[in-house]
Amino acid sequence: MEPRQSEKKNDRQPESPDHRFVLGITLGDYNGIGPEVILKALQHNRLQKICTPIIYGSMRILNKYRGLLQLKDWNLNGIQHAGQVNHKFTNVITCWNDQNSDIQPGKVTPEAGQAALASLQRATEDLKAGHIDAVVTAPINKYNIQTEEFKFPGHTEFFADAFEVKENLMFLVSDALRVGVVTGHIPLGRVRSSITKEKVLQKIQLMQYSLRNDFGIRKPRIAVLGLNPHAGEEGLIGTEEQEVLKPLIQELRNKGQLVYGPLPADGFFGTKAYRNYDAVLAMYHDQGLIPFKTIAFDEGVNFTAGMPVVRTSPDHGTAYDIAGKNQADETSMLHAIFLACDVARYRKEMAEIEQESLKKGQPVEK
Repeated sequence: MEPRQSEKKNDRQPESPDHRFVLGITLGDYNGIGPEVILKALQHNRLQKICTPIIYGSMRILNKYRGLLQLKDWNLNGIQHAGQVNHKFTNVITCWNDQNSDIQPGKVTPEAGQAALASLQRATEDLKAGHIDAVVTAPINKYNIQTEEFKFPGHTEFFADAFEVKENLMFLVSDALRVGVVTGHIPLGRVRSSITKEKVLQKIQLMQYSLRNDFGIRKPRIAVLGLNPHAGEEGLIGTEEQEVLKPLIQELRNKGQLVYGPLPADGFFGTKAYRNYDAVLAMYHDQGLIPFKTIAFDEGVNFTAGMPVVRTSPDHGTAYDIAGKNQADETSMLHAIFLACDVARYRKEMAEIEQESLKKGQPVEK
């Protein structure tokens, strides 16, 4: 692996007040563990040196959780809009009329779904307007958030639609492993028809671009998993590897790209071969996410690659079974915050370098 310096936890440098990153954090479903992991991650203003957080949600809901979780020894700063942000505090924008809002930890309610959508929409508006530099999304319930305004399988598709991006990459990231998927939130029965040369190539290119431009890896090594058991056993257990994956990978190798496979998924993860690569491309959701969450559940981050904006999320869900019990671990939320800041900072640095090179008439290395 070839991580850039800013990926190392101890290497993060405090931002000066004039260049502080403003980070939006959406509340998610307030009856899940979203409010708890947000508050635990931000308590005592612990991240104030690297970013200024704005929670898009509800001051009333957050204060109820602070009381429930006994997190009372620090202040939240209520603001009406991002222009009022105070860099010394954790800021909160209330995104709906919350006077009658009450928490019911562990329960699925339509009110919590509507509130999650209101928080997400407000943060997205500010992201589009440039009022915040990146956004971290707490978990939603994909059922109770569905409305005429939200008809998506998840956050990834919502942001792709909001920013008019036709193709993006669901990229699960940790210090030990990075996994992307060719097919995301679609039924298993539709996976095979989606494994085409064009689709796989598109995802490989998105992964390469992100590894170079978001993570600073100049010559990324990518492992491509097979679709079938044992990567098809030379056509004995399926022909997708022979017909689609092998010819594509050979074409890329002939062009000097460090793309390898197709590799049998079980042995690949079982032998920890992923340690030899910068990222892994899985063919479908569970093929990539089950091993990722097994290896890196506590620190894993969901990063939407291929977007003009930076969006990350913890890799866990609402976890209703432990909501409100002070049992939720905020580590994944912290890593999502760190990664959002790192990628936003790196993109800004690279943009400044490119601008300076253009002024001098020098070519820019991609």
